[in-house]
Amino acid sequence: MSDLHYLVLSAILAWVMLLTASVLSARGWNHAGIRVMLGNRDDVPEPTPVAARADRAARNMLENLVLFTAVLAAARLSGTNGADLALGASIFFWARLAYFPLYVVGVRYLRTAAWALSVAGLGLIAANVLPH
Repeated sequence: MSDLHYLVLSAILAWVMLLTASVLSARGWNHAGIRVMLGNRDDVPEPTPVAARADRAARNMLENLVLFTAVLAAARLSGTNGADLALGASIFFWARLAYFPLYVVGVRYLRTAAWALSVAGLGLIAANVLPH
């Protein structure tokens, strides 16, 4: 797959993370939770630890998606071959995909390792733009 495929997949992943956090926060698996999800969210219950972690992970993905998009755009605009960017983009995506469930279930050190690996993917992309 190309770097642009991974960009689109990362955007979809961010949406899935946000949706998951929203459902967990509203407790959308029961009738009362569905009413909260379909309402204006004035009465969202206090988040459970799992819902709070899902929300933090989703927000972290949004922050990192901005960085991923910026670095990838800079690399593309610099004329870097997309094939050279695909490895960094794939590392970013797969690491972020692993990061979410690790964070939600509360696996501390592996979660941090997955995050660091995604940052390494950003670094690989950026290395194609920065002067050598």
